[in-house]
Amino acid sequence: MAKSTASRARRSPRLPAQIKTAIEAARNKKAVEVTVLDLHKTGAFTDYFVICTGASSRQVHAIADAVEQSLKDAGARPSHVEGYQRAEWILLDYFDFIVHVFSPTARQFYGLERLWGNATRIELPDDEE
Repeated sequence: MAKSTASRARRSPRLPAQIKTAIEAARNKKAVEVTVLDLHKTGAFTDYFVICTGASSRQVHAIADAVEQSLKDAGARPSHVEGYQRAEWILLDYFDFIVHVFSPTARQFYGLERLWGNATRIELPDDEE
């Protein structure tokens, strides 16, 4: 029985530079469980989701701030930011991709990887440079 595309994780992905910048910024603030969902084949409203987790609301803020600043330095600004005040789930919308920074509880509750199960999941080890 063949595995579906949704359940396969690609290794050594070719990701756009802005997504690599966002991942690096998140990791520099010690984000964990960093995952990218490639939504190209899903008919979604964006091409990628970058999903990560911070251990506390302070860390969720720090990760989101670092991602936003790093992308601003690279010439990109989010078209929309949601959830900053509560810091349970901060969403940074860059049109072609969306960065989701979750608290552990919110990530488990909303389960984006499960909801977008038909996307190609790109797992990025926490210790990857």
